[in-house]
Amino acid sequence: MPPTPPDRPELEAHVDGGARGNPGPAGYGVVIRDSRGGDARELRGFVGIATNNVAEYAGLIAALRYARDCGASSLTVYADSELVVRQMNGQYRVKAPGLKPLHAEARRLALSLPSFRIVHVARERNAEADRLANLAMDEEVAEP
Repeated sequence: MPPTPPDRPELEAHVDGGARGNPGPAGYGVVIRDSRGGDARELRGFVGIATNNVAEYAGLIAALRYARDCGASSLTVYADSELVVRQMNGQYRVKAPGLKPLHAEARRLALSLPSFRIVHVARERNAEADRLANLAMDEEVAEP
């Protein structure tokens, strides 16, 4: 297989989402790196009043959109949400009505990439994404 051209990066993303109160004020955080050692890109966003799982999917979708928009040749996602990882890998069915459209959007975006995989990691290996998710919640909650 020929090497990936420099304009088609191979990306790795750590994603996390959380909600205070579940449901409660929710946010996501994403840290994206080029697998060849490029600078990290940080994404975060406030989701509104939502569950942890909705926020986790919001982070995944943000990473997928970023990868698609920059023309990535591959994206490997590391997430500490066992539910989201197993649903995306087809091991769990999506039963919650609020997650079905988010799962469908994530699957559609994943299929738009030449290569996609998602891997479960321990929470402590996702500290930077968690920090960004909390920052997103803090910033929105701090607003009047």
